[in-house]
Amino acid sequence: MDWLSRDNVSFQPGCGRLTKYEACLIAVVARIRYAWAMEFYHVPALPTSAKHADFSFEIASVVVAPFDATPLRTAPALSRWKCYDIDDELFQPCDNVDSARFVAAQSGQLAGYIALSRDWNGCAQINDIAVARSFRRRGVATALMDKAVDWTLKSDLRTIRLETQSTNVTACRFYLRDGFVLGGYDRFLYSNLGPDISQEVALFWYLNVRYGRKRAD
Repeated sequence: MDWLSRDNVSFQPGCGRLTKYEACLIAVVARIRYAWAMEFYHVPALPTSAKHADFSFEIASVVVAPFDATPLRTAPALSRWKCYDIDDELFQPCDNVDSARFVAAQSGQLAGYIALSRDWNGCAQINDIAVARSFRRRGVATALMDKAVDWTLKSDLRTIRLETQSTNVTACRFYLRDGFVLGGYDRFLYSNLGPDISQEVALFWYLNVRYGRKRAD
């Protein structure tokens, strides 16, 4: 019997508080159990339901210099909510050769998606990755990134590249945990846009998939 089967996993910790090991193991098994109920699809285009999903996130802090510090250095920020626009092109069929889209769904409800393409410099560029608010902290982003890594390897590419902003602290921490390293930053990429965006710093993350992912604890 698989030790992770639903009927074969139980925890009976001793009296008192859980040990750190027990707590981590419970969290891992909970995520695996949840993943059993999640379905992942390689699709030519995003479903229109993505237009109505809530992918917003709260900004309560920002990443500050030095941007490649580990752990990340952050500073408090005026609390606000942000939601990225989804590129209309992602709703159009792609060729599945130089680009790919994967979605996660549960019981017919969209949980998240990732879109990537072969870039001019030989990298696999992640054009977009998002997880709906009601499905976060359940391993969906990690599973979607697994799909991106598989596609990158099958496409005979070596590196995944993506860009996010200093206001998306949760995403930056996820990339660090997943083995990405900061390749560079641009303080002026958004400087000519609106006041809510002009102070954001663009952060460029890289993952060499052929070396294997060295995920942090």
